[in-house]
Amino acid sequence: MKYLLALDIGTTAVKGALFDRGGGILAESLREYDLLKPAPDWVELDCDAYWRAVIAVTGHVLKTSGVPPEAIASIGVTSQGETLIVLDRAGRPLRRAIVWLDNRTQAEADAIGRVFDRDDVYRVTGQQEIIPSWTATRILWLKKHEPDVVARAHKFMLAADYIVFKLTGRAATNRALNPSTLYYDIARRDWWPEMLSFLGISRDRMPDLVDSVDRAGAVTAEAAAATGLAAGTPVTAAPIDQVAAAVGAGNIEPGLVTENTGAALALCVCLDKPLYDPRKRLGLYEHAVAGRYVLLPWVPTAGMVLRWFRDDFGGGLDYPALCREAESVAPGADGLTMLPHLGGAGCPEVDPKARGVFSGITLGHRRGHFVRAIMESVAFILRGNLDLLAELGVGVRELRSLGGAARSDFWVQIKADVCRKTIRVMESEEATCRGTAMLSGAATGMFSGLPEARDAMVRVKKAFEPDPGRASAYDEAYRRYCALNSSMKTAW
Repeated sequence: MKYLLALDIGTTAVKGALFDRGGGILAESLREYDLLKPAPDWVELDCDAYWRAVIAVTGHVLKTSGVPPEAIASIGVTSQGETLIVLDRAGRPLRRAIVWLDNRTQAEADAIGRVFDRDDVYRVTGQQEIIPSWTATRILWLKKHEPDVVARAHKFMLAADYIVFKLTGRAATNRALNPSTLYYDIARRDWWPEMLSFLGISRDRMPDLVDSVDRAGAVTAEAAAATGLAAGTPVTAAPIDQVAAAVGAGNIEPGLVTENTGAALALCVCLDKPLYDPRKRLGLYEHAVAGRYVLLPWVPTAGMVLRWFRDDFGGGLDYPALCREAESVAPGADGLTMLPHLGGAGCPEVDPKARGVFSGITLGHRRGHFVRAIMESVAFILRGNLDLLAELGVGVRELRSLGGAARSDFWVQIKADVCRKTIRVMESEEATCRGTAMLSGAATGMFSGLPEARDAMVRVKKAFEPDPGRASAYDEAYRRYCALNSSMKTAW
């Protein structure tokens, strides 16, 4: 029997999972690393921390599963986007990675905005804003502040690319990982020459562009000695982590939407053609499926709001206990409304100045009311994004729920009632590694294609139907939420 290994190069940890052909998980492993913050707005990481974590994860997975390395059919690698890694000609990092959370490059984002029309940037890259998160701003910052690094640079790459390089010796990147670099042309599916020229970077200093159906390379003898993997094992480069997670939930056809409520809230909307929002509220990305695209509405604070409340006001109770208190409260939390913008407001109404609010507090409100108001507020944001999709003519046939919040039947039911949509929860919440493994299996012949991989590896555990009575109560609560959100804009 052959198996699939997936590696997710996350912001604070590397996760690995080993799957059989039927989607069963034989072993999982997680290795964390500490982000470095040497100055305000700076977020960096020693590049070797990624590789050390991969070595630890693969070793643990092989040991606990008992699977011989030769039985691994292929290895897929995904990561967050935007994190910049710069290598010299010998393949050595020239400096620490500049992590996607880093916000030092506002001046560089402004400089790009003075040269490139925002409409042109949106049309070419799919990114509706020019912000410090995008990788191009980091290269521009290096040119000004660390010109020696740029002069010696042989390759500019992202986090997943670095691990693919360490495994195979080839600098290769998935096209669907790169739209938010701001130097990738989503329509031409190639590097954007005008932006590269502005940055002063020739295209030969970029990794090779590959698709999800391609093999990026094979494990080298050196990488095999370090990781315990078998030399010659095929390696594939996967799309950005949110797209990989959507694939892991079976979201490969238009009409499907996945919502992932972890610390943040992220939606992934599958499209059969590019869609540009006239009001520039949504970014456009490539799907793993050739010829398809995704919208990725995103909200910075969702599940982390409930964690904040638990840690500071929960009185030592865990999530299940807090949920039981919230379940005793009527829909609408007896008039208590929350805006969960503790880190600014995300889609559908982006406003980094927005802040969190509890409104309508009375002496009759107890802790359970506040917990329910928090959970309802995340559901209201989800509904707002679904309303935005409807406004743009995007039909939502099915909604699937991922992330830590999907473990709470109570929270998923709130979302179903608020949105008046059936929501399906997957049998396994581990979607990012699963999607990465599915893509790798399809690319290397274990499956005839992604539909077969989906049928073999993705299973729905439970469906939550909206309750008409509760849905009506939530309609009024949602109107109250929208009115509060609108009225607070002048106060931020």
